[in-house]
Amino acid sequence: MSHKEEMLKELYPEDIMNISKGLTDGEVKVLKQLDDVLESKFRKDINRHWADATIPEGFFEEMGKLQYFTNPLLFEGREGAKTPSQLFQFFLSYTIGRFDVSLITLLGVHQGLGHNAFLFGGSKVQVAKYIPKLQSHELRTCFALTEPDHGSDVAGGLETVAEKKGDKWIINGSKKWIGGANVADVMPVFAVNKETGKPHCFVIRPEQEGVDIEVLQDKIALRIVPNALITLKNVEVSEDERLQNINSFKDIAKILYSTRAGVAYMATGGIAGTLRATLDYVKQRKQFGKSISHYQLVQEKLAMIQGNLAQAMSTCAALARMQEHGEYDEVATSAAKMMNALRYRESAAMGRGITGGNGILAGEYDIARFFSDAEAVYTYEGTHEINALVIGRALTGESAFV
Repeated sequence: MSHKEEMLKELYPEDIMNISKGLTDGEVKVLKQLDDVLESKFRKDINRHWADATIPEGFFEEMGKLQYFTNPLLFEGREGAKTPSQLFQFFLSYTIGRFDVSLITLLGVHQGLGHNAFLFGGSKVQVAKYIPKLQSHELRTCFALTEPDHGSDVAGGLETVAEKKGDKWIINGSKKWIGGANVADVMPVFAVNKETGKPHCFVIRPEQEGVDIEVLQDKIALRIVPNALITLKNVEVSEDERLQNINSFKDIAKILYSTRAGVAYMATGGIAGTLRATLDYVKQRKQFGKSISHYQLVQEKLAMIQGNLAQAMSTCAALARMQEHGEYDEVATSAAKMMNALRYRESAAMGRGITGGNGILAGEYDIARFFSDAEAVYTYEGTHEINALVIGRALTGESAFV
């Protein structure tokens, strides 16, 4: 067995599909570094952070040190490549999601939605100014699109308004559910041009006059992620801080679709985390004189979770191959997100059931985190129903959104 195969067996024992064998030696080394950091620095207190709704200190900085956008190891044997492979990006999200779904959600907002808002929406000058700092984690970002009264219908219901006055824009409105806004350095904020009715995106800083950020309290899922309500009152933004290439909802959709695959990846990590947490429990929990892993009904549920994981991993591998070859397909990403999130929710419910009353103790057992977080993954980045309608439209040629 080669050194790479040994590392993969240690890293991904649940990968019965052998999908991870497609990773390069350099990619495996980076993923091993990632796993080591998660386990050595954050494992001990992760349940407490979830229960207390706090971000583990140093997480964002440690992820930046991995250089997961630019690490030379990611380009060994991939001459001419300008970005990490899609398979690596799957396993990056999978590995963090398997550890904790809140953490990959928080990172995903930064490196997916937020980063891509600047990458796709910025001019050459803006891309040069922001992208290197976002990729290195010198700057943190978020993605301020959804509003108190608009989520799935935001394309036709954006109420935050931008009015041009001289060489400045005046922004008024509010945003809700914005993950990481309170710890961001720069926030891409979407608003409708009052004159044209077209959407634009503006780079706003939390400390600017007229910006108020309130962290939402009492969430039952993704508690580590600080979701915020942002209120904007006569916030001034110069024209050179308007992302120049976001001028329609089609431009916004491009960002959303580019990251939907990432949510399918996160959900798959959630299934793997559920399986790991459940296995850890059943091997040490004794009832009727022996560990409950000996019982047939327990093993059947474990097999079902493993089956869900295998299907989800296969879907992600196929999606990664498509995107690697430029065969981007919004229907495929919607199907992957819809089904993997559904299977995560189903798996987490089975795992929670196996762990009985202990499965609702978030401070002591991992399964409580994965069970609760599945509810959020099921509805974010396009609810189950919205993704179903994307697929249904492709199947029938009829739009049933309204």
